[in-house]
Formats: sequence, C-alpha cells, structure tokens
Amino acid sequence: MRFLKSLNQWLAKIELSLLLTVVMVMVMLSGLQIVLRKLFNTGILWADIFLRNLVLWVSFIGASLATMENKHININLLTPLLSEKWRKIPAIFINLVAFAITLLLTKASIQFVLDEKEFATTIFNDVPAWYFQIIIPIGFALMALRFLFNSILIAFDRRGGQS
Repeated sequence: MRFLKSLNQWLAKIELSLLLTVVMVMVMLSGLQIVLRKLFNTGILWADIFLRNLVLWVSFIGASLATMENKHININLLTPLLSEKWRKIPAIFINLVAFAITLLLTKASIQFVLDEKEFATTIFNDVPAWYFQIIIPIGFALMALRFLFNSILIAFDRRGGQS
C-alpha cells in the first residue's frame, strides 16, 4: 500500500506542476492580450484559440487530481445510511464502475486523437489539433488509474468508508 500511495503522490506532484505551468501561461497570455487590445488596438491572432485549448488541459489535469482526492462529482445516497463496517462496499463498487467507464472513454478518446492526426486537423498556423487533444486520452487514463487506486486503497483501509 505504501508503494501505491507513493506512486499516487508522485503523479500528483507532476500533475500539479504541469497544472500550475499551464495556468501561469494562460494568465500571462490573457494579460498580454488585454494590454495589446486596450493599448495598441491589436492582439495575437492565435492566442484565443490557444487559450481555449489550454482550458482542456487544465480541466483534465484538475479532474485527475480531484479523482485522486475523491472530490469528483458523485451522488451519495446510500453510504451515509450504512454503518462504518459496510461503507467500503459501495465506495469500492463506485470506484470500480468509474474505473471501467473511464477505461472505455480512454479507448474512445485514443481513437478520436488518432482520427484527428490522420485527417491532419489543424488549430492555427498549421499546428496539428492532436497536439492539444492528446490530453483527452491521457486525462481519462489518469482518472482510470486513480479510480483503481482509490478502490484498492479503500479495500485495504482499516478505518472503513472512503479514504
């Protein structure tokens, strides 16, 4: 379990570093766009499209981090009604179902990115769209991994309930 927790934390550090970098780029580029538009009546042509695609990155990295901390969106009607002894069962089941669903989404998004690459879709200045869209299968794969980790950690947690 210690290895799994360490791996989870190591991934989180990488994700958080990437998330902070992307957000800083977004803030700086947005600020530059505002200054250029207000003071010089111009702007960077590709900046808005680039920023829109960076939002995709922030969303998927944030979703993976939220999944790690069991902060993803869920409807929890049954668990509060159960005793501490039985709370693990629905938590493990929910995480395993979410794991299976995100695996399917990973597979579908890989096909989507491969199709985008094959059709040579571009975003701006001949930059291939798949460069930015690669975060979709990576994000779903990270979430799947986190749902699996969560189910294992909950199963072996002696306290019961969600960890």
